[in-house]
Amino acid sequence: MTSPPPEPGRRTLLQATLGASLLAQLPACRQEPAQKHARDVALLDATPIAGEVYPASSGGIAAVLQHWQGPLCIAGGRYSMGGQTRADHSLQLDMQRMEQLLWLDRTTPCVRVQAGMRWRQLQELLDPYDLSVKVMQSYSNFSIGGSVSVNCHGRYIGSGALAGSIRALQLVTADGQVLELSRQLQPTLFAAVIGGYGGLGVITEVELDLAHNERMARSVEQVALAEYPAWFKSNVLGRTDVLLHNADLLPPAFDAPLAISWRRSTEPLTDLRRLMPMSANHAKDQNLIWAASELPGGDQLRDIYQTCGLLAQPRVVMRNLEASLDAASLEPRTRRMSSYLLQEYFIPIAGFSSFARSMAGILRRHDVNALNISVRHAPADDTSLLRWASEEVFCFVLYHKQRSWNAAEQYSRGWTRRLIDAALDHGGRYYLPYRLHATQSQFHRAYPQAERFATIKRQLDPDNRFRNLLWDRYLPR
Repeated sequence: MTSPPPEPGRRTLLQATLGASLLAQLPACRQEPAQKHARDVALLDATPIAGEVYPASSGGIAAVLQHWQGPLCIAGGRYSMGGQTRADHSLQLDMQRMEQLLWLDRTTPCVRVQAGMRWRQLQELLDPYDLSVKVMQSYSNFSIGGSVSVNCHGRYIGSGALAGSIRALQLVTADGQVLELSRQLQPTLFAAVIGGYGGLGVITEVELDLAHNERMARSVEQVALAEYPAWFKSNVLGRTDVLLHNADLLPPAFDAPLAISWRRSTEPLTDLRRLMPMSANHAKDQNLIWAASELPGGDQLRDIYQTCGLLAQPRVVMRNLEASLDAASLEPRTRRMSSYLLQEYFIPIAGFSSFARSMAGILRRHDVNALNISVRHAPADDTSLLRWASEEVFCFVLYHKQRSWNAAEQYSRGWTRRLIDAALDHGGRYYLPYRLHATQSQFHRAYPQAERFATIKRQLDPDNRFRNLLWDRYLPR
């Protein structure tokens, strides 16, 4: 074990000492409430906030909560796209300075970190020991606390939601208490905080199971849409060597899954890098996405320069290299005219083909500039309260381009609601970190557990101090 955890009393004293200096930031937050605005990665809108503070410890956050009497919101990487990190005239807790490794157990293996740490930072610490993150998103830019708050998932076969790999959490509540949560310590609250979008308090520390860094070889195969569930069961779930998998449905037809699997391998590495460089130039990827989404014949350009390469080029890498992808490779050069956005739908296995056809039809009828639908798999989540997978599901991740003006946003709301209805009609759900286009009825139909979540919030945060645009919309007080 590296750097074992300090005794709770000593840590509490240290945090309180460090937190005292944070209070000096608060007066400025009260003086200029109209001059600060909070945004997220999509840059489609902004929210006036009272100010922002940058805590470095749980004690610092507790001190702020005891002295600031107004509403609060919590921001990490700001990759949520619908105001989940902001609320009108709230004090924003920016978590980016809470990035410390607290301890690492190389034997179990598991790790405990402050919640503001990015996955890429954790990978830098794990890689020298040939350890790897067990579950995370496909890209490494997100904060760990934010990933817990949305209960993310990735391409990891057999693992599903992040909830399954979380061993414990530390939470600072509205009254400044610092609570330790796990499956044994306050399990009801533990379940509600995971995927709770900052509504119950501030996640300050996270304890996670880890995996081993392994050599992987990529295999790519084109599969017929109707045959994909059976192919997946035989060729992915039916094998023990598959570590990562997704299938891409490409425009305009979205009817020929490109199945991409990463399997354990003993073949020589084709890329000797351990991790993706944080300062890499992604101009080639950005230009290809722009050309595919803007130029006549863009679909053919994508097939020539991307799909053909996937099918023809062998690739053998370490798990950490593929896990350290940078979201900058998906970013537009500017969001002045357009923004790239995500949506996601979780569909029970039996509904795969029917929903895929419905989704494709809606996208074509509404002329949606969809670049890709990436299909993943997740087993049932038996941990979180606001779970998006009550049973085994396929996850449809839609990556699309939208103009930045208001008329485009209003148009997007219409076809998104049709997609949500299609998911609900197939017994599925939609994901909450994105634009807040769902109606109240759609939200409660997708997440009937929200009533229980609201009850817990009233008990833990009776003055509704922890706010954001998501909960302001769907859990009004």
